[in-house]
Amino acid sequence: MGAQSLDPDLALAIHTSSPELAMVLAPFPWSGDTPVSVLCKATGKGLANVLHQELLTLLPASQWGRLAALAVATGPGGFTGTRLGVVLARTMAQNLHIPLFGCGSFVLMARRLAPQLLQEHPEGGAIQLEQPLRKRGWIRGCYRITAHGGVQECQAPQLLTTAASHGEESPWLHHPAVVDPAIDVVELLRVLMERQALGDPGHWQGVLPLYPAAAPQSP
Repeated sequence: MGAQSLDPDLALAIHTSSPELAMVLAPFPWSGDTPVSVLCKATGKGLANVLHQELLTLLPASQWGRLAALAVATGPGGFTGTRLGVVLARTMAQNLHIPLFGCGSFVLMARRLAPQLLQEHPEGGAIQLEQPLRKRGWIRGCYRITAHGGVQECQAPQLLTTAASHGEESPWLHHPAVVDPAIDVVELLRVLMERQALGDPGHWQGVLPLYPAAAPQSP
């Protein structure tokens, strides 16, 4: 019993908004330079089975009591994958009585792309992330990158259904919305640490999957 109390607390981030499952386990609090355990696995359509199996591989259930905080990507992404990840994280946070922080997958992409944008535009700039859908248009989110590398969401991801709305001219830089699981899940861990440091209580009840609504159409 005494030996177990000496084990460090842990933080877990879960990203299931792409076809590849990604999870990262780190000491809590995490300074950003301490080694972490990252797990990435292509799941196809079998995420429901793979998710719990890989979680137990990364962190056996007997060690879940060491978890001090959780984070999960809330989408947009695959309907089933995003929902499964959020439901798992909410259930764990509720049962373990620990904070849960949700973050949109497009926000994580914008944070990852910020250093690249600042190399070309040191004063900062704005970027549109766009994801084509198979049958019904595009999803677009808009983000402003500050000169210090901060990310502000100017427009949450919306569903665009017409070519006209997709092709509008704007001063925004355009970039495809593509998840990089291994990098984005570590970025999600950084979000967890930032929000915890700011005193965010991380209520699990407020963490929900993001399913973009259709953008308003011009008359």
